[in-house]
Parts: sequence; C-alpha cells; structure tokens
Amino acid sequence: MIKRVVFDNGLRLVTHPMQSRSSVALGFWFGVGGRYESDAIKGAAHFLEHAAFKGSCTYSGTEIKERIEGIGGALNAFTSEEHTCFYAKIPSQFFAETFDVLADMAFFPTLKTKDFSNEKAVILEEIKMYKDLPQHLVMDTLDEMLWPNHPLGKNIAGTLKSVAGLQPAVLKNFHREHYSGRNAVISVCGQIDPALVERIASKKLGHVPAGVLAEYIKFSRPEARPVCQIRRKTTEQTHLALGMLGYDDWHPDRYGLILLGIILGGNMSSRLFSELREKRGLAYSIGASAKCLLDTGAFIIRAGVDHQKVVPAVTLILKEIANIRKSGVSANELRRAKDYVIGQSRITLEDTMEHMLWLGESIVSKNQLKTLKQVVRDFEKVTLADTQRIAREILHPSRNHLAVVGPVDAAVDKALKELITA
Repeated sequence: MIKRVVFDNGLRLVTHPMQSRSSVALGFWFGVGGRYESDAIKGAAHFLEHAAFKGSCTYSGTEIKERIEGIGGALNAFTSEEHTCFYAKIPSQFFAETFDVLADMAFFPTLKTKDFSNEKAVILEEIKMYKDLPQHLVMDTLDEMLWPNHPLGKNIAGTLKSVAGLQPAVLKNFHREHYSGRNAVISVCGQIDPALVERIASKKLGHVPAGVLAEYIKFSRPEARPVCQIRRKTTEQTHLALGMLGYDDWHPDRYGLILLGIILGGNMSSRLFSELREKRGLAYSIGASAKCLLDTGAFIIRAGVDHQKVVPAVTLILKEIANIRKSGVSANELRRAKDYVIGQSRITLEDTMEHMLWLGESIVSKNQLKTLKQVVRDFEKVTLADTQRIAREILHPSRNHLAVVGPVDAAVDKALKELITA
C-alpha cells in the first residue's frame, strides 16, 4: 500500500493510506542538518527551521499557526544532524489546506529582515538554556569527544558566536542551496487518497527548482584511545555519558548493536537498570542505545547519579560491559530484546505520525524503504555469536569516551580518568 512517486524536479513523495484512522500526518523533509554546515554558519539549518514559522509568501506567521491549531491540529519542526523536517498531524478532512500551509512555509519562507533579529535573540537564549542543562551539556561534551573537529561534534543550534554572526543573506543562500526538489521528501500517512495527494503536491511544488543533493562533511575515524573529560558545574546530580564510535546506518551489524543497547540499558529489565538502579540505588535514570548516521555511529550509555556515587556507578557500568564482552548474552536475553524492539516497532507504527516519521526518514536518509517485515527479519537474523563479536569490537576499552558534568572534586576526577584509561 506504500506508494512512491518522483516528480520531474526530483521531489520524492511517499504515501501510505491508513483508512482506519481519522487523522493524517504529513512531513516535509530536507536532507540537510547540522553536519552540512561549516563553523562560520553553524546553526543555519536550525535557524531556518525557526525562521520558516515567521511567515511565507502566502501566509503570515500568525496564519501558519492558526490555520493548523485552529482545526485541532498539531504543528512542529525539528533539525537533526542530517535532516530538517516540518510536520503536522490533523483531522483528515483538512489535509489539502494543511499541505498548502506546510509546503509554503518550508519551500517559500519570506525570511524578512525585521523578523531576523528577534529570532536570533530567541535562538541565542536557547543555546544558553542548553548550556545550563547538565543532561544536554554532557551530551554536547561527549559529541565533541566522539567527533572532534567535525560538525557532528558541535551543537546543532550552533554557538553564540556563529549564530550572532548569521545574516539574512546567508540564510537565504542556505535555503536556496538545500531546500530544492532533489533534496526534499514529502511523507503522508493516514486517511488519504494517494492520487489526490499526488495531484496536490504536483500543483503546488512541481515547479520548485530541482537543485542538487546536498553533500555532507564526511567523518574520518581517528585512532581509538580512551578519553575522559570532566566539566565542573554546580548541579543537583552528576551526569555522565559513556560513548564509543559504532556502526553507520548501512552496516549489517547495526541490528545487533541495537539489540545490545536494549540488553544493556534499553528498558527496565535491562542489565544496567537492574544492577545500578534496582539492586544498588546508584542512579535514577540509566539507559543505553545505538545511534546510526550516514557514515558513522555511536553506542552511548547515559546516567544521572548522586555526586558521591559517580565512581561506583562508572565502575559498575564498565564491569557490565566487560561481562558482556567476555561471556556474551543469554539466549533468553536475546529473545526478549528481539521481541521488545519488534513489539515496540509494531505498536509505534500504528500511529499516523510515527509512521510518517519512519517513512520520511528512511527515504530522505537512504532513498530506500524497508517494510516492517524486512526489519523484523533483519533483527531475527542476529545470533548469540553476533552479539558477542559486536560487543568485543564496539565495546572495547580503547574506544571508551567518558563525559561527566557536575561538581567533581580532584579525587573523583583522578579516579574516573584511571578507570577509563586503565
């Protein structure tokens, strides 16, 4: 039932009718994000995401919001390392009007100079806010360690310096370069007629310039060595993030690494949740996950702990990693992890919004689409031997990068660095 159409200008449209639903979710995706920016314009994609809500050639900023929210819909956008997406979820009878609003703001923003200064001030405050939040600061620190001297290691919103230096002409050029037909995907899921969606899209956007596919700044993996970085900050908790470079989004072992993330810290029955929180009370929040990007990836463990429990928490995390590298996982653990990720996927994809996000990201990232049945098959292929081989490769001590944010004293600093570099 999923239909893909490519218009003459390269614009890709993917639709999935879900006629039992009463809603429609639609997203306008662009293959551009934080990793496509030089230091001088860092934050441009994120700035454009904000600026588009200020008004388009047809609609004012107020009209954009009122036309969606006034019919009971939800409107939003996000910028990631590799994508920008403008999206909405609305009652199905308002699809045509909503499509026009989203298309106009995404492809034809006015980017008026008078709005520029106000939005710049807002984004500068957003950057300051993230620096004040230790759970964000610790991830920024880890990113810098994993991807040094690369856009992936820098905050998507940019720096105070780079955003302060952005000018309207820079944003207009950035939009002209990246928000073109070949670099865009529209995904629509819900109670729709695909033929009608195609006609509406063709009429509104068939004349958009084709442009070229954006090229991202590639990452060269440095020599593996353990690193620990402490950022001293007055906080109520000490936040830590342990990461190691992982697999890219094309690597066949990424499914095994995802399953390892679930087994180690993906839910309440995971090893780290059980050992750190339930048995020892070392942390309230603890989790592990794999992150896959176009040419790189990471495996990340995060926790928030009491100041006095940082060293015991890190010690136990490293012990659990060593155990899984040495002895692997049990057949029962692997089966539960597979059932968890497959079950969560099935539940999630019942929602029109989640289904739209899944389709859109698949096409804009890799220009290909796997059915849920194919994804299930890929997870089911993972064997016990695969998980141990992957753990021994990715979770090797030489790959450890530990970021810590909190009021860390000299003794704790020394102990943590000894643990990571031992």
